Amino acid sequence: MPSFDVVSKTDLAEVDNALAGITREVAQRYDFKGSKCSVERKEMVITVLADDDLKLKTMHELMAVHFTRRKVDPRVLDYQAVEKASGNTVRQTVKIKDGIEATLAKRLVKEIKDSKIKAQVAIQGDELRVTGKKRDDLQEAIALMRKLELDQPLQFVNMRD
Repeated sequence: MPSFDVVSKTDLAEVDNALAGITREVAQRYDFKGSKCSVERKEMVITVLADDDLKLKTMHELMAVHFTRRKVDPRVLDYQAVEKASGNTVRQTVKIKDGIEATLAKRLVKEIKDSKIKAQVAIQGDELRVTGKKRDDLQEAIALMRKLELDQPLQFVNMRD
């Protein structure tokens, strides 16, 4: 029986490469001269430190550009609330999404069932397995999931006949 898996994985090596590019660009840019802006990653959390809200917004733009260059979808970034740090600086933590959360998984299952596609969806931890009798049904399910406006990128892997 044909099947495939729906996953949401983030390549942390590429994330590190993007953060290194951001650090290099901050060191070279004129508008960041003499500022205390930095970005660092520990486990699945990135900490962004900036002098003020304007520089923080610029750091967000840099993150989007560098992540896209490294072929990492910027939607994997979950920005948390901005907090004050020492010396009139601002700090923001950014969580890296990895795996499909239960609420998103339930939404995807509901969307596929409501579309009347002849495919079964099973939630397996932080990924989904979609099975069907025909490969065409599975391709229809993939097309449906790609059309949905999601705040997290999905990858379709492990296609079997």
